Amino acid sequence: MISVKNVSFQYKNSNLILDNLNFNVYEGEILAIVGKNGSGKSTIGKLLSGILKLKNGQILIDHVDISHKKNEAKLQDTIGIVFQNPENQIIFNNIYDELSFTLKGLSPNEVTQRIDSSLEKVNMLEFKNKDLYTLSLGQKQRIMIAEILAKNPKYIVLDEPTTMIDSLGKEKIYQIIRDLKSQGYTIICITNLADEILLADRTLLLNSGKIALEIPKEELCNQTELLKSYGIKVPTILEILSELRQAGIDLKLNDYTTTELISALKGKYKNEGCH
Repeated sequence: MISVKNVSFQYKNSNLILDNLNFNVYEGEILAIVGKNGSGKSTIGKLLSGILKLKNGQILIDHVDISHKKNEAKLQDTIGIVFQNPENQIIFNNIYDELSFTLKGLSPNEVTQRIDSSLEKVNMLEFKNKDLYTLSLGQKQRIMIAEILAKNPKYIVLDEPTTMIDSLGKEKIYQIIRDLKSQGYTIICITNLADEILLADRTLLLNSGKIALEIPKEELCNQTELLKSYGIKVPTILEILSELRQAGIDLKLNDYTTTELISALKGKYKNEGCH
């Protein structure tokens, strides 16, 4: 579990970005963190992954305080972060070289096994010996996710991972996120994209550096107007469910997919004898 306790943060010559934040990230969940630009959500990701140094408050990862320098090496492979633009993260052109760079100190066999396993998890194993310049932006992002997975982390921070990717590439990464959750990874998804909220077990909404809302997935449909009031785009399927509810049709969905919605509607009308 990750525990964020009384965390405040500000950049040099700026106003307070995070203001006394307190929240937990539970093992095996997907936690979405949303908020308007400047709300501090990306700063949280950088603090969790150790890119930014914590000055006020405490962050514990599996009861280990990440602010202590002696713990940096221990936590280095426990949590990894992927940013929105994969091209800003690439060091080497060759995919195998890129992934093996972070695996120093391992035997050649273990390096190969980790690379193969991580590429398989993002459906990119066939590209192992290819060059990154031959790939689409979405494929490059999947390689960046594989690079983090090769280090065997327990926690993964995805900072707006599909912002620059087309709709087909987005859906492939969404499926990877679902698969990683089913494999036991804990994922913190920092986003403003409506569809990514639907992947999460819980959503935290940041406003002016504070947590304004904490919404479990099963309560999303009840909070559409509140989300809108904070400038968050609501997923279309939640809009549909809200309209149906106003019309007296109350449907309960688990995954908020179109297929699930259609099935629920068919089941409801079949049970009521409507044709």
